[in-house]
Amino acid sequence: MKPAPWSVAVEGEVAKPAVWHLEDILKGQTLEDRIYRHRCVEAWSMVIPWVGFPLADFIKKVQPTAKAKFIEFTTLADAGQMPGIRFPSLRWPYVEGLRMDEAMHPLTILVVGLYGEVLPNQDGAPLRVAVPWKYGFKHAKSIVKIRFVEKQPLNTWQDANAYYYGFYANVNPEVDHPRWTQSRERRIGELLRRKTTMFNGYPEVASLYAGMDLRKFY
Repeated sequence: MKPAPWSVAVEGEVAKPAVWHLEDILKGQTLEDRIYRHRCVEAWSMVIPWVGFPLADFIKKVQPTAKAKFIEFTTLADAGQMPGIRFPSLRWPYVEGLRMDEAMHPLTILVVGLYGEVLPNQDGAPLRVAVPWKYGFKHAKSIVKIRFVEKQPLNTWQDANAYYYGFYANVNPEVDHPRWTQSRERRIGELLRRKTTMFNGYPEVASLYAGMDLRKFY
């Protein structure tokens, strides 16, 4: 995959729709090292040192309108570079979404690096999102389009199998996957499983979901 040159189309309910080159997205940004827990829906986990900046910084630049309630991410789908997408295992391109308050939360970041180096292709180069209290499939990789919308977007895994994958995908040890428990996880490099904690150990996001049934909105 060729991560350069790279551009991201910003569309929908924004005052400044445009195609942004990666260099312009990064212009004026101070990159931060963020060490986050990462939990996969398949019950393994890692601790990852990302390099990036708050997604909220970019959102403010494009000025979403009052109608923008959700943000939708579309990833690269180029069969020439990604021959695997020629097989209809999923409906390509891969699409993910967040509620606007989730996207604006200071823990949500746009990622351009990993372990102090430029983000590798296999990890979503050159631009991906990290939302550490959600399962890893919510972390859209190789983003080519960001769309601001009024209605909740249909993310790829929800489209493929809504029984297995919901829109919110918050790490919740009390809501099991239909095929395995989510109450415990195996951190890569460790032999024994450990208890999974609510919101992947980020209780500061709990207020985003006050009054919601998190067994229903999984």
